[in-house]
Amino acid sequence: MRRNTTRLVKWVAVAIVFVLLGPMVLRNLFGHKKSASVSIDANQVLPVEPNDLQQKDVKNEKNPNEKIDWHNYKQIAEEEQRKGPGEQGQAVILSAGEEGKKKALYQVNGFNAYASDKISLDRALKDIRHSDCKSKKYLSTLPDTSVIVPFHNEHWTTLLRTVHSVLNRSPKHLIKEIILADDASTKDHCKKPLDDYVKSHFTNVKVVRQAKREGLIRTRLTGAKAAIGKVLIFLDSHVEANTNWLPPLLEPIQKDMKTVVCPFIDVIDYENFAYRAQDEGARGAFDWEFFYKRLPLLPEDLRHPAEPFRSPVMAGGLFAISTEWFWTLGGYDPGLDIWGGEQYELSFKIWQCGGQMVDAACSRIGHVYRKFAPFPNPGVGDFVGRNYKRVAEVWMDEYKEHIYKRRPHYRNIDTGDISNQLAIRRKLKCKPFKWFMEEIAFDLPKKYPPVEPPAFGEGEIRNVGANLCLDTRFKGEHQRFGIETCVKDNPTGGGEQQFELTWHKDLRPKKRNVCFDVSQSIEKAPVILFSCHGMQGNQFWKYNLENKQLFHPISGKCLDCDKERKEIFMSHCDDSKLTQKFQIEKINVKEIKKLWSQ
Repeated sequence: MRRNTTRLVKWVAVAIVFVLLGPMVLRNLFGHKKSASVSIDANQVLPVEPNDLQQKDVKNEKNPNEKIDWHNYKQIAEEEQRKGPGEQGQAVILSAGEEGKKKALYQVNGFNAYASDKISLDRALKDIRHSDCKSKKYLSTLPDTSVIVPFHNEHWTTLLRTVHSVLNRSPKHLIKEIILADDASTKDHCKKPLDDYVKSHFTNVKVVRQAKREGLIRTRLTGAKAAIGKVLIFLDSHVEANTNWLPPLLEPIQKDMKTVVCPFIDVIDYENFAYRAQDEGARGAFDWEFFYKRLPLLPEDLRHPAEPFRSPVMAGGLFAISTEWFWTLGGYDPGLDIWGGEQYELSFKIWQCGGQMVDAACSRIGHVYRKFAPFPNPGVGDFVGRNYKRVAEVWMDEYKEHIYKRRPHYRNIDTGDISNQLAIRRKLKCKPFKWFMEEIAFDLPKKYPPVEPPAFGEGEIRNVGANLCLDTRFKGEHQRFGIETCVKDNPTGGGEQQFELTWHKDLRPKKRNVCFDVSQSIEKAPVILFSCHGMQGNQFWKYNLENKQLFHPISGKCLDCDKERKEIFMSHCDDSKLTQKFQIEKINVKEIKKLWSQ
């Protein structure tokens, strides 16, 4: 009896052990399958086996610094096959009949919206990144982001193409939300039709609205206050994100919360929506009138074309920043009105308060630069000057005097209350502006000195053969100009005929920041006005004192003109042609000879 009882106890004990440990043993022997739901890899398009994903997760736990290839190769291959108007970033060419229909939309948008409407919201773009970007890997764990797009009366297709491009070319789990921040638009399509479209097409896009027109800066702040992502990415409302744009913006922030990252900004042509590179990188800067400028890349940056490089100042509206860091810095100064100066204010305090800013060469976003501003500004008075003075008073210390020497009337502008901004600077123990100039923007004074050297030449520029003067007639960027009757010969005629061959070696109308720019080397290449960048290139000019020719070294051609048509253009240099001889009114003979000999 005792033996039977003992045996029974043993069997019960074995049964209990089997119940407790059996499933674990069987799982190890035969494996374990998760549910049949499809898991998605980093590309968010190509399905992967759950076990593969599980192995990745285990691997990530062991090595948080693991890097992966984030490219969505399936989507890239599909986009390469797309054809149609504007596809592959090609120009949209309108027929003669269509040309007549574009005017009304052009006038209210400042770009050819008729051409935009012919392009798919999901159009493919040519991948124009440096070849090293195409094999570059990024951290497998990246923070999610809220993409903030401020807009006012933005055209329907450009606004929606912005949204589509961001969603199409981003890993889904990294886009927490897109926030369309409406600055009190009055166009009907920006109201209920936009709400309805967003509701029916997206699950992570929302619209927030200002009760009244506030301007770009405060509208960005409104969007940022509604955001819940770990990173804020600010974009404009007429952009297109290109291939694998997002990981290069997020990785530096994942490594260091206080790093702010800007993409390369490409150009979407305002006339035909062709997509092209603006350049292959430069460091942001400013001159002492607060015009945005650029500095050349440093030798170390040039050796590593796919790596982020440090930049003193951001261009403006396109950048990524940790949400926590943005609000630690106080966001944008809410006292800045409408637009202007916000990129300097944020750039200065990022650097001076312990952060850094980089440009990510492998993140490219196209932007439509309008031909003209189609909307009136809601600001009162010189709001840009007031903004600049707020920035100067809070962040620039003794260097603000260089701004005031160029813009003496700023001294009399009332900045309003800046006590909160000064308190943020004290609280964060931010460095002086002298540190910023010596350590971060150390080469800025060489390119943009606080006290500018004298010009090589200035005054009217009279063509000898035509006896007419160059006249830009106060035209804007991207516009051509020609020759007209000289103001000195007809004082009632008007015009803009006072120019400088500046120490930057560019030609520009006096008191303006647009330069003579030649981008082609062909015969009769046009000369247009383009924002002065101070980096020579297309804007580099020399004057031959002996034969009076204005020589353009990059194209290897000389300025020429047609007296009858009153046109100017570039031609093969011929010192016997009187139409290539220009007399500059006042010349610094010693310096201009030195420039010609260089």
